[in-house]
Amino acid sequence: MFAENKLTDDMAEIEAFLVRERAKVLSEAEWKFRMRGYGYNLRRTNGGVEVARLPQNTVLGTLAL
Repeated sequence: MFAENKLTDDMAEIEAFLVRERAKVLSEAEWKFRMRGYGYNLRRTNGGVEVARLPQNTVLGTLAL
């Protein structure tokens, strides 16, 4: 979806955007809420944080956080 105001499917760009946005908030719940506004659904798994595109909920990849 959108990272840095441009449409992208590049997981490296998306990961950089998500990490920068995570640094701006106090809690993981707030981070997940903000990212839903950008069109990303974040879900905590055993392997890290799964990133999916909304509204289809298509999985883009997993962040090892």
